[in-house]
Amino acid sequence: MDIAYKRLTENEISRIIKMRIDQLTEEYTSTGRTVPENVDLETSLMDFYKRNMAAGTYVSWLAFDGDKIVGTSGMSFAEKPPYFTCTSGKLGILSSMYVDPNYRRMGIATELLDRVVREAKEYGCGTIYITASDMGVKLYEAYGFKHNGNFMQYYF
Repeated sequence: MDIAYKRLTENEISRIIKMRIDQLTEEYTSTGRTVPENVDLETSLMDFYKRNMAAGTYVSWLAFDGDKIVGTSGMSFAEKPPYFTCTSGKLGILSSMYVDPNYRRMGIATELLDRVVREAKEYGCGTIYITASDMGVKLYEAYGFKHNGNFMQYYF
């Protein structure tokens, strides 16, 4: 098996949207929750990818086995006032890390993670944030991510 890596372009967006929804469904239902009805994620995701890729505030790397996309990664870029541990104020927000279940435990996730982390470094980010699934925590810890007990969320 020869896995090839490629940066996301508009040509793959429709395929990535399907994978992203599959990923979110897998994560959501693994906790016993039911996926909400009447949520149009396809339209929202298409808008997100096109707008943020054009602005340069989102990058994604894909893993291919032939023509089949078997893994994804994504990094959004944001900025806030600089602070002691992030003097650039530029932040990376890691998302969309997903590998097809038939391709897991082959190093694909680590390679995808490495590529988006390099993108964040090149962008000037001083920090990368992630909300990790239970499955992803081991990958991120092995890569060097640390837990931040102060992280909180507010939902509307």
